Amino acid sequence: MRVWCKVFLLALGLFLTGGLLQAVHAQDFFTGEPISDIRVEGNQRIESETVRSYMQISPGDPFEPVRVDRALKALFATGLFADVTFQRDGRTLVVVVKENPIINELAFEGNDRIDDKQLQSEVQLRPRTVYTQTRVQEDTKRILELYRRSGRYAATVEPKVIPLDQNRVNLVFEINEGSLTTVERIDFVGNKAFSDSTLRDQILTKETAFYRFLTNSDIYDPDRLAADQDALTKYYTSNGYADFEVVSAVAELSSDLKSFFITFTVDEGDLYNFGKINVDSRLKDLDPETLQQYLETSEGDTYDSSAVQKSIDQMTTAIGTLGYAFVKIEPRLERATDDKGNKIINLTYVVEEGPRVFVNRIDITGNVRTLDKVIRREFRISEGDAFNSTKLTRTRQRIQNLGFFSKVDISAKPADEPDKIDLAVNVEEQSTGELTFGIGYSTGDGPLGQINLRERNLLGLGQDLRLDFTISGRNSQVNLSYTDPYFMDEPIAAGVDAFRTETDRSESSFQQSRLGGGLRAAYDIQEYLRQTWRYRFTRNDIYDVDNDASLAIKQQKGVSYSSLVGQDLIYDRRDNRFDPRTGYYLQLSTDFSGLGGDVYYAAGEVYGGYYYTFLGDITASAEGQVGYIQGVFGDDVRIIDSFSLGGNTFRGFKIGGLGPRDRATGDFLGGNMYYVGSIQLAFPLGLPEEYQIRGRVFSDFGSLWNSDLSTPTSVDENVLRVSIGSGITWKSPFGPIAVDLAYPIVKQDYDKEEYFRFSVGTRF
Repeated sequence: MRVWCKVFLLALGLFLTGGLLQAVHAQDFFTGEPISDIRVEGNQRIESETVRSYMQISPGDPFEPVRVDRALKALFATGLFADVTFQRDGRTLVVVVKENPIINELAFEGNDRIDDKQLQSEVQLRPRTVYTQTRVQEDTKRILELYRRSGRYAATVEPKVIPLDQNRVNLVFEINEGSLTTVERIDFVGNKAFSDSTLRDQILTKETAFYRFLTNSDIYDPDRLAADQDALTKYYTSNGYADFEVVSAVAELSSDLKSFFITFTVDEGDLYNFGKINVDSRLKDLDPETLQQYLETSEGDTYDSSAVQKSIDQMTTAIGTLGYAFVKIEPRLERATDDKGNKIINLTYVVEEGPRVFVNRIDITGNVRTLDKVIRREFRISEGDAFNSTKLTRTRQRIQNLGFFSKVDISAKPADEPDKIDLAVNVEEQSTGELTFGIGYSTGDGPLGQINLRERNLLGLGQDLRLDFTISGRNSQVNLSYTDPYFMDEPIAAGVDAFRTETDRSESSFQQSRLGGGLRAAYDIQEYLRQTWRYRFTRNDIYDVDNDASLAIKQQKGVSYSSLVGQDLIYDRRDNRFDPRTGYYLQLSTDFSGLGGDVYYAAGEVYGGYYYTFLGDITASAEGQVGYIQGVFGDDVRIIDSFSLGGNTFRGFKIGGLGPRDRATGDFLGGNMYYVGSIQLAFPLGLPEEYQIRGRVFSDFGSLWNSDLSTPTSVDENVLRVSIGSGITWKSPFGPIAVDLAYPIVKQDYDKEEYFRFSVGTRF
């Protein structure tokens, strides 16, 4: 016990002595006397005067703790020094510094999946900048975060410092990228109404499987997980569960850092049906009964939040067309219980005048190459106009349809005045130059090769310049086209074309060549109504007519010249021109050949289509077209100008497989009148959604007749043909693949059938 007491007293004495010495030293340093001089020691690259300028302390200032502490912090804040100490030599303040080294070279090793350029854009350190341990740690975290965003949570980064002379270092980030961190399992807790497998189909994140090698949906992505929660909420609330909530979404990383286990905990709530549904209009002279036709909700149906939103959108658009610029529609839900004890939601759409807001300014950012005017001319709302969400949505769609930008964001921000807003448009440009090589095969054209050179945004002006070379078993062609979508800064798309084609018309036993050029001009009459005028001059040559060809075909042999003017008038309300799911379109096309040349005819065609999606992702469509061509000034219609059906235009029949024909030779003679229609049902096949594989069943029907070519053995009848079939389409990474099986159930004995049709194409 005595020994421990002596040890304690000795330690206490040393502590008090040290504290006393430190106090005496501080008292000697901070005397309040003025500083006569500041001397800098230890600096190699940095001038002494530069060090003094950072300190914010000067000769004449007193030796005070506050001033010295402030100077010390200022020097460390520069990041130039690894260590700084202050000493006193009489009335001279001595600043001893140890400079941080300068980075000579910065390198990355072990990175295969992410290139050096991308890594360099992520880190802050650069050659010839000051090296600090803090900055290295921050850059290490940035690199790790970059790998995690790409799904590699097992990646490691170790910075290595190689000292050099003159206080320089080489910095190397040694990277072990590790393997992709996949989603091993997805579980749901609290779900009773829908099974785990059903819920897994609703979200974007998928469990890892061997067949997902073409997608990254089984790679863990926290942003995708957030979107999955929204998808689950939308699914439940669209199926009656108005109180649904995702309680938590937890992603657990396995101990080997190779996989994630995701668990969604949900609270389904009660199932609701729609009760009473009313529209309460508070706008002057707007009868709520006129809005009933736009409602997608009905009393007694299962509650559906998506149907509520669709009803609001349709009513907003309809009211806007009536001249009401400021409209707000709010769905008011009243939960109740009906006489049978079932949960119901009484719904009232309250239509009232929204706040009067005008557009103050439109700012565009992100367009490095594309000129501002190219974007602004797509706006359907201008500075000073009343704000209109429908017009803004249309504006975003038109800018996206340009194809110049990978991302288009338009947001409204408060302006200086309370009744005005600023629109901020942020775009992210994508490559608009294309050098494309294509290969493919189709039953109609045989093997196909293609080279395409194109610039869709020439000089940032939105102009389109294109050169195509195509060769196949049936066709070879060269096309050159140029289009200015706003010719002379007017909303007129003007274009010029030049072309040469060679076609094997084996169905009629001859070869055809076309050489010519043309002019085009298109403009919008209304928002969805567009008209195109065109002029084309063509040299046509029918040659290599088979010796056993029809006499009517042989009489067509030779060169002819066509000078044609035509127009297309199209009203298009489809959601997508290339893969429509909803909407409709109508088109009228007319042509007249005879303004010069030696070919005289007039022709007209009418097209139409309607598309409707139901039960989530099943699309029903009905399409049809009719056409008529008539020779004028006493001319007959040549076979190369007449109509043809078959192949893609009438499945179940070969190209030129139905219509007027010479029975003796089997040659197709073309027709002057036709009609064709198609009804189709397209649907998912239950395969992973990311593969974009859809099936379809269809029926085509129509007829082609009234040829100006005739022989004693020819047949020309207006007789209905009908085919039925099914097929699949896969938007594969190698290009679109389509397979159709069609069977004619109503046909003539001289028609040429084609049961199977297949096409595949790729670009690389």
